[in-house]
Amino acid sequence: MTDSPRFRPNIPELHRPYAADESRYEQFEYRQVGTSGLFLPPISLGLWWNFGDNIPLDNQRELLRHAFDRGITHFDLANNYGPPYGSAEKNFGRIFAEDFRPYRDELIISSKAGWDMWPGPYGDFASRKYILASAEQSLTRMGLDYVDIFYSHRADPVTPVAETVAALDTLVRQGKALYVGISSYSAERTAEAVAVATELGTPLVIHQPAYSILNRWVEDGLTETLEQAGVGAIAFTPLAQGLLTDKYLGDGTASRAQKRGSLPEAPLSDAAVETLRSLNEIAKERGQSLAQLAIQWTLRNPVVASALVGASRPAQLDENIAAVDGPAFTADQLTRIDEAAGSIDVDLWASSTEL
Repeated sequence: MTDSPRFRPNIPELHRPYAADESRYEQFEYRQVGTSGLFLPPISLGLWWNFGDNIPLDNQRELLRHAFDRGITHFDLANNYGPPYGSAEKNFGRIFAEDFRPYRDELIISSKAGWDMWPGPYGDFASRKYILASAEQSLTRMGLDYVDIFYSHRADPVTPVAETVAALDTLVRQGKALYVGISSYSAERTAEAVAVATELGTPLVIHQPAYSILNRWVEDGLTETLEQAGVGAIAFTPLAQGLLTDKYLGDGTASRAQKRGSLPEAPLSDAAVETLRSLNEIAKERGQSLAQLAIQWTLRNPVVASALVGASRPAQLDENIAAVDGPAFTADQLTRIDEAAGSIDVDLWASSTEL
């Protein structure tokens, strides 16, 4: 009698044992990171804002399951992602233990240390003590033996690059990271870090810079440095933290519900709104949303292996994934994008490229 549907418990889908979609690897081709053996999906999921204690755990679980079912095998975290700090890693760790542990060898899980995490001189930047202590804490929060990628999240104005890279080398030799990389380092510091890593025998394989239609600092020397060193890139904020979406196409102001982090509080200037509308017109001609245009534009750079996006809903993630199948850019479209983007007056990342 207990087998009758009448007596079966009504268990919500998200609370049932998870089995990944068998067609998950039919979505797109995976892209080689530089000259390494690391391959990433063209779209990776960042857990910066929508995986803290501000978001219900079931919403997070739904999004992570949907991402993996669509072929997104790379989940990107950092020690201070939340809010509050550390909560994204804790929440991910719980979902990983309940849903994704059988798929561990299919996943690329990354974390970072470099921004403020705890008080005192050893909870910020890139000293050996901070890097190693933070990595231990991240592994504990996520319940992992190792991460696939560990980054120095930003350059340190005081600590020598050699000390930071040696700490990354230690993590690899201890088996706590399979690959290591850097984020937001200038071309000059990147070259220095690559040289130290090569000498130690643990090469840097990946750089995570901010890169978008509206933020092209990487093209001023960094992409050339990465190409020469055989290092790949994964671009964060390819949507310029929401500017390159439909949020600002009206009067230049995002709704209160959409605001987070460093999105502009004041309305954009008329010229900036016109820039976004011009880019949106090009997207419409291509049969795309503005976000899809922006992501595909970032991925056109051969150094960029993946675009790191955030999402709050499966439908939003699907829109981003669809960018991979967009039509090739024509020379005229690329010229018009350059002409439009050159006039915008918003810079959210000036501090990330000073070192």
